[in-house]
Amino acid sequence: MPLDFPLFPEAASTMAGQVDALYIFLVVLSAFMSLLIGGAVFYCAVRYRRRSEDEIGSNFHGSILLEIVWSAIPLAICLLLFFWGAKVFFAQSRPPADALEFTAIGKQWMWKFQHPDGQREINTLHVPIGQPIKITAISQDVIHSLYFPAFRVKKDVLPGRYTTVWFEATKTGSYHLFCAEFCGAEHSKMGGQVVVLEPEEYERWLAGGAAASQSPAEAGAALFEQLACVTCHLDGDGGRGPALRGIYGEDVTLNDGRTVVVNDEYLRESILTPAEKIVAGFQPLMPTYKGQISEENVFKLITYIKSLSGGRETPAGGAVDESNVPQDAATDAATEDTP
Repeated sequence: MPLDFPLFPEAASTMAGQVDALYIFLVVLSAFMSLLIGGAVFYCAVRYRRRSEDEIGSNFHGSILLEIVWSAIPLAICLLLFFWGAKVFFAQSRPPADALEFTAIGKQWMWKFQHPDGQREINTLHVPIGQPIKITAISQDVIHSLYFPAFRVKKDVLPGRYTTVWFEATKTGSYHLFCAEFCGAEHSKMGGQVVVLEPEEYERWLAGGAAASQSPAEAGAALFEQLACVTCHLDGDGGRGPALRGIYGEDVTLNDGRTVVVNDEYLRESILTPAEKIVAGFQPLMPTYKGQISEENVFKLITYIKSLSGGRETPAGGAVDESNVPQDAATDAATEDTP
């Protein structure tokens, strides 16, 4: 069986079979075409070689049917590859609506994961089997790449931009995760594991771990108060900034006449560089928080704003599972939440 071949990591997700099938087809097709073309070149070089210096090649007229055939067949193969590849790409790019939402922050040289209930882990991620998992990721420093070989999932994680990746594990066990983008001197150490558990075991693991002191929305609300955001962003009219209740997912008009959708990217930009996009009717009074709050705290604020619209919470905050974590990494994670 192809998936048992040692060069293949174990297939442990719903998408793994589709990715492997496409990959194997491409390899077989490439090998077949290479042999076919190489064999044809060799045959023609021998069969139609010049046998003497006086020999002159004869003229011949081409075949329209032959021209159509050897143009139509490659076209059909290319279209097959395009539509097959597009099908797999779109399936990997569109997480199911019922996916559990996690967050990941890449930092030299660790992965920090946050669960929907606020619990956090470093370089380890526990997930339930048979449940789609959506991970919203961002880098705190340089370009990283979140790679789960057994799930056939890899996504570049960029500074200043949210990217999403999803998978649904089909086998319990422990699987590797890596950074697949060279990110510095200790890039090779930036790895970990995904532990896939039965749903009941996952619930017991959550209950037995360090409980989150606050939910993501609660942590964001506290930070909202701490940063004095409430002095400008009032629930009703009259504030020096736009009201945030019910704003997530809506269109807003800017001072320059453009219309933008209030999503995670827009909210992050508005927190860190608020002067970039000013809502119509307001002045650029909000101070920048770039370099003053961590990515974890940005997630918390976005989660709180989303909760004001009844949106699904984006995980942020919570307690860190520090088991099997180097002391410097655990200390770093604990201090990251300070604004």
